Amino acid sequence: MIEFLLAPDDVARVRFAFSPLWELVRSVRVLADPSGHALHLPWVRRVRPRLRGLGVEPLLEVVSAAGYIPDFLTPPPDTPLPDLGAELATVRAAPPEVVAAELSWAGPGRPLAPARRAMAADPVRALETLADLLERYWEAAVEPFWPRVRDLLEGDVLRRSGALAAEGAAGVFADLHEAVSWRAGTLTVDRPWDFRGELAGRGILLVPSAFVWPQVSVMVPPYQPMLSYPPRGVATLWETGPAEGPRAGALAALMGRRRAELLTALATPASTTDLARRTGVTAGAVSQHLGVLRACGLVTGHRMGRRVLYVRTPAGDALAGAQRSDASASRRGGAGEASGP
Repeated sequence: MIEFLLAPDDVARVRFAFSPLWELVRSVRVLADPSGHALHLPWVRRVRPRLRGLGVEPLLEVVSAAGYIPDFLTPPPDTPLPDLGAELATVRAAPPEVVAAELSWAGPGRPLAPARRAMAADPVRALETLADLLERYWEAAVEPFWPRVRDLLEGDVLRRSGALAAEGAAGVFADLHEAVSWRAGTLTVDRPWDFRGELAGRGILLVPSAFVWPQVSVMVPPYQPMLSYPPRGVATLWETGPAEGPRAGALAALMGRRRAELLTALATPASTTDLARRTGVTAGAVSQHLGVLRACGLVTGHRMGRRVLYVRTPAGDALAGAQRSDASASRRGGAGEASGP
C-alpha cells in the first residue's frame, strides 16, 4: 500500500502534466501482454506489422509484461506539455550507476533475466541502445496515433484542473481510479509494495496515461512524487465510427442528429479533430456544429497551447444527461418486461 501524506503546502502543489515518453514506455508493456490490456487491441493489431525488423527485443526485456519498469526510462515530466526530444535527452543523461542499479532489480520476488543482467553490467552501452530504440519505436508505434492520444490526455487535464479549482483535492481524487482514495490529507494507492511518507512541500504530479489502463502507476521519492492514471474517456480512444449515443428521440429532434452526437461525445473534453474522427464527419462540419452549440450556451472552448478543447457547459451536461437518463430508463423498462420483477 502506498500512502502519501499531503500537508496544506502539498495540496497547493497538486499539478498536472502528461508525457509522450510515459505513453511510449507504457505502450511497450501493452505489446508485451495484450491480453491484460484488451482495450488497446485495435492499436496492437495495427502496430505489430510496423515493428517488424525494428529489433525491439531489448525494450521488451526491460519493460516486461509485469514487474518493475526502471525509473530512468520514465522521468517525471517537468513541464505540463513536455517535448519527447527533451524527455529523451533526460533519459540519455541518466547516471550509469543509476541505470545499472535499476536494471539489476526486476521487482519484488522476480528473478532477473540473463539479458537484463547483461545490460546492467554495461550500463553506458545499455542506455545508448535503449534510448535509440525508444526513438525509433516512437516513430513506428506511437507518433502516428499521438494526436488522438494527446486530445484525450489534454481533455482529462482540463476537466480535473477545473475540479481542483472548484472542489479542492477531494474533487480531483474522488473518481481518479478505484485503487486511489483520499481521506483527511492522505492519498492512498493500492499497489503490491509499500511506501508511506510525507511530501515535504514537493506536492504531487498527476499524469494521465492512456496506456497505463487498467492500472495506475506510482513514483515515490527521491523522484518527484507522481501518480499516473487512466484518463476519463479512455474507452473511446480507438473508436473510428460515430460516437455512441442517442440518434433519435427528443435530443436529436431538438438539435439534429449530428449536433446531438457531438454533445453526447463531449462527455469528455475533445478537440475538433478528435470529434471529427469519432463522429465520422469532416473537421469543418464539426466546427460549424460546435459554433451553433456554443451560441446556444451548451459547449465552450478552452485553449491549451496552440489547441482548443471543447467541453460541455452545465446546461449542456443537463441536456445530454437527461437524454441518457431517458435512454437508460427505457432499457431498464424493456429488460423488466422480458425478465419479470
